[in-house]
Amino acid sequence: MEAAAKEGQVAASIPAGQVDTVIVACEAGMGSSLMCVNALRKKLRAAKLNVDVLHKAVRALPPDARLVMVHRGLASAVHARVPGAVVVCFSHFLNDPAFDAVVQALAAGGEIAEAK
Repeated sequence: MEAAAKEGQVAASIPAGQVDTVIVACEAGMGSSLMCVNALRKKLRAAKLNVDVLHKAVRALPPDARLVMVHRGLASAVHARVPGAVVVCFSHFLNDPAFDAVVQALAAGGEIAEAK
């Protein structure tokens, strides 16, 4: 994945073992996506996974972000801001299968793939 970040390419996947933080990005840094953060934290705790969940506005994403979950409508903005990050998109702020898929991949030690 680091090579992708250096070349400005979009990362396609990341091994679960390399993920210690999931960033849930939003447009303004507050609101509906905060519900996603809390729900994701709860799912990770239930799976006994020690992974941090941060809430950031797209404009405030750190350049070294590795895994970003974002509403489908903001995916291109996330790719532009952090092209080396794996971006997992969701359509619904609550109970979207993308959140469960990320938790399951982390728990299984598998690969987390870009999801659009």
